[in-house]
Amino acid sequence: MKRILSLLILGLAVSAVRASEPRAGAILPPRPQADSYAVRFAESEMTRFPEAWMLDHGRRLFFGYAQGVGCCAMLAMWHATGDERYFDYVERWADSLVGDDGSIHLYDLESYNLDFINSGKVLFDCYRRTGKQKYRKAMELLLSQLDTHPRTSDGGFWHKKVYPHQMWLDGLYMCSPFLSQYGAEFHRAELIDEAVRQIRLCHLHTFDPATGLYRHAWDESRTQRWADPQTGCSPNFWGRSVGWWFMALVDNLDFIPDDHPDRDFVISLVRGLAESLPRYQDSDGLWYQVLDCPEREGNFPEASVTTQCIYAIAKAVAKGYVDADRLQYALKAFEGLKTRLLVENPDGTLTLTRCCQVGGLGGNPYRDGSFEYYIGEKMRDNDAKATGPFIAACLWLGL
Repeated sequence: MKRILSLLILGLAVSAVRASEPRAGAILPPRPQADSYAVRFAESEMTRFPEAWMLDHGRRLFFGYAQGVGCCAMLAMWHATGDERYFDYVERWADSLVGDDGSIHLYDLESYNLDFINSGKVLFDCYRRTGKQKYRKAMELLLSQLDTHPRTSDGGFWHKKVYPHQMWLDGLYMCSPFLSQYGAEFHRAELIDEAVRQIRLCHLHTFDPATGLYRHAWDESRTQRWADPQTGCSPNFWGRSVGWWFMALVDNLDFIPDDHPDRDFVISLVRGLAESLPRYQDSDGLWYQVLDCPEREGNFPEASVTTQCIYAIAKAVAKGYVDADRLQYALKAFEGLKTRLLVENPDGTLTLTRCCQVGGLGGNPYRDGSFEYYIGEKMRDNDAKATGPFIAACLWLGL
């Protein structure tokens, strides 16, 4: 095991040159072998979802955040392998959604929904690779939403207009890496500062020092039934929300300059989660729907939080943000997935089971953030919120 671990660390530390590499000197995952889990699962997704709008069991052409998660994984495959099929799969979807004027099919700026921003991440590669100006215009359209997006009194983005005064961990993944990447690629340093500001505020309002984890959301107004009257926080640690947050931290660091005054602060948050999360793994290495009580009756291991945490830890080790010994926990979780949640189908494709379909707070019917609410949410196979991070995690693990 020690020898395997050392070889993986060595492989992760090597930056291979790719024809499709977006930035000179970027640390990339090792090139996957043809029979790797990364390749096999990416191919499985493209087999069952021949068009990218079908990812996450999509039924119509839509700029959905879950399709964005899956497409980001396919672009990671393109960068790692140089195989143009992965890029074409994503760009065909983007091209069908974005008009020549930069308009986005079914996008509603005035809904002020951070989920819409996530798919904007795929437009950087589409613009760079094709030179189509419509992708740059679409990114500017998304950026204009954030210019006028409603905020809490201290400047945090509301998760959505329909969820006033609320910051959710989910929203930090949806919007902050887009902001920081736009700032880095188009020389807008103030946007990187804004992304870091959002991280600081979300940490301030949702971090729980007793557990080392983060509450799903915070309501500044304390008017939601799920909000603690004193803190404004939701009552539980939903696994995937912490996974979104962990990935957001690691992904933002791709674009926060080494000399940025808050870079070390963001790294410290990554280190904190890399230290605290292993305490909540079960004996097989899996993380649970409600993170902090894996032994509570009714709770269960869930695929998206597990794949998201594997991804974030493996990438953080590769980038040098956390100590190499953290990799053992990602590897343990990967083995647990293989044993309990990953299925090989008769046709050779792979299926990832026990994925939470959706999770949230408020709305109608009302979601109260209770333990009973989270464990009662619907599960399904091959949900892109789990499969996208799984592909990316396999790349960073070299598996």
